[in-house]
Amino acid sequence: MSELVITRGRLIDPAEQTDQITDLLIANGRVQKFGSVSRPSQRAGSTVLNASGCIVCPGLIDIHVHFREPGQEEKETIHTGAAAAVAGGFTSVCCMPNTEPAIDDAGRVDFVYHQAARAGLANVFPIGAITKGREGCELAEIGLMSQAGAVGFSDDGIAVASAGVMTRAMTYIAMTGKVIMQHCEDPELGRGAMNAGALASRLGLAGWPRVAEELIIQRDILLNISQNIGARYHVQHVSSGGSVDLIRRARHDLFGQAHVTAEASPHHLLLTEDACAEYDTNFKMNPPLRLNHDIEALRDGIRDGTITILATDHAPHTQEEKDLEFAEAPFGVIGLEGALPLYARALIETETVDWPGMLAMMTANPARLCGLDGRGTLAVGSIGDVTVIDPDQRWTIRAEDFKSKSRNCPFDGWEVQGKPIATIVGGEVKFLAEPDRLSKASSEPDSATPCAQ
Repeated sequence: MSELVITRGRLIDPAEQTDQITDLLIANGRVQKFGSVSRPSQRAGSTVLNASGCIVCPGLIDIHVHFREPGQEEKETIHTGAAAAVAGGFTSVCCMPNTEPAIDDAGRVDFVYHQAARAGLANVFPIGAITKGREGCELAEIGLMSQAGAVGFSDDGIAVASAGVMTRAMTYIAMTGKVIMQHCEDPELGRGAMNAGALASRLGLAGWPRVAEELIIQRDILLNISQNIGARYHVQHVSSGGSVDLIRRARHDLFGQAHVTAEASPHHLLLTEDACAEYDTNFKMNPPLRLNHDIEALRDGIRDGTITILATDHAPHTQEEKDLEFAEAPFGVIGLEGALPLYARALIETETVDWPGMLAMMTANPARLCGLDGRGTLAVGSIGDVTVIDPDQRWTIRAEDFKSKSRNCPFDGWEVQGKPIATIVGGEVKFLAEPDRLSKASSEPDSATPCAQ
């Protein structure tokens, strides 16, 4: 019987409303017990992880990453992406379908699971494309992909621009019970290099106004209501304060909280358009960086429960691509390996939420949205996915040390606080920053009280 005992940590499980100093026993890949123990187990040879001074929480989940495989393996693979995930404290991620070819049929869904199993690191769950080839015209094999294990559907990178196609998509996806994730960007108004405004004009760059995001959100909400579809609709990477207002009204006045959800990313919570002033393409992202009042609106939306999920939108690119002129360089930044302390800076240091509140947005809420049963909690019987965090450790984000293949990180060189020190997937330690914390239990007889449920 394989056993891992995590001792003396502050166990925070938002799903179970647990916050206490205790020990945690994982056996055969599942949580068995938690409670106070003087020795890790009655069985000799158990592995012991000393979590003194650390937070022990359900394995972190990121529902929005790009692992580029198949077709763009020079940027990232499922293996290197999963390695980046566990180094950042994430035990589960959901990868977007904007690969080449797109993940738009059951065979490609199977391919993601196969590659993830070969990597043997983080759990990687595929998001299926809404339309074939993500071209916005003909619906993809939604039913077959759902049966194959797609945990949601998105044409991420572009919006489903046609109202008719979106209505059919929501109708079919609602029947599967899966979530539809929309990249909210009107194609006739969006695609500018940066936020529309005086700075974009001064830099000679095409601007992308907030209304491009807001129009799609408003349209989709109205379609869902007017057709009485009842689809579970999720807004990806919110950047605009106006979008927060629309989502707030939808959640609290029109639908109720089960139907409309939204996510925020580290860069939209910490950076403004001013970062683009020197034409550094590591600050070119989709949607673009906005203004301080947008950041405040996002934080207000997190504070009042309008935005319930944190997601990195990890988007790797090669250095050659990012070395192009700003207008020509691709959108996107990587985020998995520095996300945790950046969220802490944006939300905990500003007293927007506390640790249990932030961790709910990284564990229970994303697990619920994507139907990741047995994950997002440390309840007895749940899957033994665990993240151990030192909330006080100060360190420097250095992109050159990342496990990811790419280095397009806007936070390179930032001094941060809070670090994942162990990532445990299915009861197995997949990442360990401090090896001295791990040991084997003594084989001597022990009269200690075992973990109590």
